[in-house]
Parts: sequence; C-alpha cells; structure tokens
Amino acid sequence: MSHTSKPERVLTLGTFFFLYIAQSIPMTFFSTSIQVMMRQADYSLSSIALLQIIKLPWVLKFAWSPLVDRHCITVRDYKRTIFTSEAVYALLILMVGFLNIETDLYLIAAMVFLSLVASATQDIATDALAVLSFKREDKSLVNSMQTMGSFGGTLIGSGLLLVVLHRYGWHVVLPFLCLFVLLAAIPLAANKKLSITPKEPAERARLADFIYFFTRRSIWRQIGFLILYYAGIIGTLSVLRPYMVDLGYTKSEIGVMSMLGTGTAFAISFPIGLLVRRIGRNRARLGFACFTLGTIVYFLLMSWMQPTTVALCIGIMLLWSSYSMSSVVVYTTAMECVRPGREGTDFTVQTVITHFSGLLTALLSGMIGDLVGYHGLFAFEVGLAALSVGYIVVFLKTPKDKITD
Repeated sequence: MSHTSKPERVLTLGTFFFLYIAQSIPMTFFSTSIQVMMRQADYSLSSIALLQIIKLPWVLKFAWSPLVDRHCITVRDYKRTIFTSEAVYALLILMVGFLNIETDLYLIAAMVFLSLVASATQDIATDALAVLSFKREDKSLVNSMQTMGSFGGTLIGSGLLLVVLHRYGWHVVLPFLCLFVLLAAIPLAANKKLSITPKEPAERARLADFIYFFTRRSIWRQIGFLILYYAGIIGTLSVLRPYMVDLGYTKSEIGVMSMLGTGTAFAISFPIGLLVRRIGRNRARLGFACFTLGTIVYFLLMSWMQPTTVALCIGIMLLWSSYSMSSVVVYTTAMECVRPGREGTDFTVQTVITHFSGLLTALLSGMIGDLVGYHGLFAFEVGLAALSVGYIVVFLKTPKDKITD
C-alpha cells in the first residue's frame, strides 16, 4: 500500500481491527466464562486448571503457519483462508451454544479447542496479510489495531460479556458471538483496495520453515529482545490481582480496577502507533522500556506503604499503558524481521516466543513472591526491566531512526 490515500488507509486499518477483535473476544470469553461456570457447577480447581489446554492452538500455531504461507500467494488467497477460518470459528461457537456445561463439559472443551485452531489459523493469515499490506512507516499503525483488538477483546470478553452471560445465559450469548465473528469479516470482503506484491515462486514457504527462522545469525538479537522486553510487565501483571486482594480490595473492586487498566491500554494503543510512526521503532523501543522501568519502580515504592485507591489506580493505568506500548513495539519490530514468503511463519514464531517468555516469567514471579514477598518481587521485576533497557542500549539502539512520510 505504498500509494494509498488517507481514506483507504483508514478503511484498511479498520479492516484489520475487526479481524483482530473477532479473534480476541470469543477466546477471552471462553477462557473466562467456562472457568466461572465450572466453579459454579462444583468442578475441582485442578479440573479447572486443566482447561488451559484449550489454549494450546495459540501456542503451537507456528507448526502449521508454513502451510498458510505456502498456500497464500495473492490477496484473494489470504481472503479465502481468513473467510474459511472465520466461518469454521463461528460455526463451532454456535454449536457450543447448544451444549450444557454440566453434562457436556468434555465435548465443549473439544469444540472450543477446535474453534481456537480455526482462530489461530485466521491469525496467521491476518498477520501475514498485515505485513504485506503496509509499507514500513505504517506498520506501527496496523500493530496498534492488533493491540486495540487484543485489549478490546479482553475488556469485552472477560468483562461486559460475563455480565450479559449472568443475565441472559449461555444459550443466548453464543449465537450473538457467532454472528459477531461473521460480521467482523465484512470489512475485509468490502475492501477492494487491499493490495500486496505477489510472492515469487522461489519464496514459497517450506513445511519446516519455522525451524529455519532460527538459523539466521542476525535474528538472535531480536530473540533476546523478545524474551526480555515483556518480562518486567508480565511478572508484575501476574501478581497484580493477588496484590490487590492482600491490600483488602473486594472482587468487584478488583474487577472494576482491572477494567480500568484494560480500558486504558485499549484507549492509548492507536496514539502509541502514531507516536512510533513519528519517532521510529528504535527510539520508541528504548523510550517505552524506560517508561516500563519507571512504572515498576512505582510499584516497588507502593509496596513499602499502604497505597491509596487513587495511587493504586494510577499504578494500574501506568502498568497497562506500558503493556500497550510494549505490544505495539514488539509487533512492529517483529514485522520487520520476517523473510519474504514466510511472513506468517516468522511473525508467528516471534509472538510464540513472547508467550513462552511471559509464561515462564509469571511462574518465576509467583515463586519469588512466595519466597521474599512483594518488596523482593517488585525489586526483581525492576531488575528485569533495567536489564531490558540495558540490552536495548547495548545491542539494539541506533543513533538515527526516524520514520517520515
């Protein structure tokens, strides 16, 4: 899209926003609502914990991402893959709506698992199409759409829809969720201006291309960045709710403040994309890392006192703002580290690295918190954030990096 007008750019950005939020809302709703309903039906905590297995498709999607890259050559190929994935996703959501959580739990879990396979496939194709559809200076904008879709989906799926679920029930909510997934594909169908440079036959992906991603010597600096950049944020977020419980807040108060944080992340995602476009990815990467460091220092200082509700809300907003900033930068730099013909594969591998890193950091943070308390935990997270800043300064910062139109 090297010569698009502003209206065409807005249309295309909106197209990707709807595709990303269509992935996020059902997935967040399922992972949250099924847990709640299982507990209400007296399932054990260990059974509820096993439910995390349904998220495996989003962790293992790198395994079939080369197939998507190999099949998708033109815009028409990408659209066909996305429409097919959306249709399967919607159909499975609708079928789940006819089942009963108390009597059909395993069938529900299997169908949700398959629906997330379809959703992950849509995500691979959407990411690859986003890489190919935007020129370099606009990549931060489409990544702000991805970030907005993710946080908007979390806000709606784990907040608003739970309230609707309580009032109207499972069998009413899911048909409407199915309809939304289908409607979210309409902007892509209507967007006739979307164009990419056709792939060369020699650039078609091979089945094992997700392995060859790691054979490039130049990619290891990016991998180090992906491992470190989220670490301090994820570690702090993973203990945020228990920290609030220990401060004496109720479930409803925690829910409201959590929505405040997610809403903040959603609201600033697009301005952050504009900022990255203006100052360049490297300046943004370093500046946002410093912002994250300051945010976690704020939590460290709060841990030594009894913070007021206002002070805690400020900290929550800062933390989720850091998460939003980091997401836009991570996705933007990931798009610039893909090989021709392997866009979906390489982008997927990088996002999976961040997921694994976040999971390990969350587990480690919980163990450290048990051993040394919140003072020691937040001090550890400050150390991780400082390490991320140092890594960027030493290995990734360049003196001139400003993107202009």
